[in-house]
Amino acid sequence: MHFGDPAQVTRWLSGASADGRTSHQPDDHRPAQADPAGRHGGAPECREVPEFLELERELSVFFRRARAASGAMAREVHPDLEPAAYGLLLRLHDAGPQRGTDLAGYFGVGKATMSRQLRSLEVLGLVTREPDPADGRASLVRLTDTGRERFTGVRQARRRRFVRALAAWDRQEVAELARLLHQFNAHGPLAD
Repeated sequence: MHFGDPAQVTRWLSGASADGRTSHQPDDHRPAQADPAGRHGGAPECREVPEFLELERELSVFFRRARAASGAMAREVHPDLEPAAYGLLLRLHDAGPQRGTDLAGYFGVGKATMSRQLRSLEVLGLVTREPDPADGRASLVRLTDTGRERFTGVRQARRRRFVRALAAWDRQEVAELARLLHQFNAHGPLAD
């Protein structure tokens, strides 16, 4: 699942899996038992919990805006760059050379999708592949000098926009938002 897919986020927040079953309704249709502290064995019955409904609304807005911003930033790096590829450049910049399979796992996408995106970045001259010293059968993807230069310029402009947008926020609030987003993202893709 992609975090930017509002329909899948909605299904996840309501406890539904890709096949339409709810994670709080196992195959035998017995309801999940809540413990005295109010925690559930599976996903909470989100349709009845206002906090999850509000979370769904805010995430939907956030994901739509993030997707639009990613598209704009990708075009700033290169006019032919796909919006999803900006995140790949970010990961390669921050984590260094990576195997394509590791990138696919990190982003929660299939190997074929990742291969297509990496080929596109190679054609644009933003990344290159080199043999993996740990395994000669595999290759590592890294930013080219051009890719690093273009990405860095766009990233600095993006950070300036963040600073302007959050100028009225207390620094502790910004740190708390980053901490909570990190905690949310640590759980990986929203799919079961």
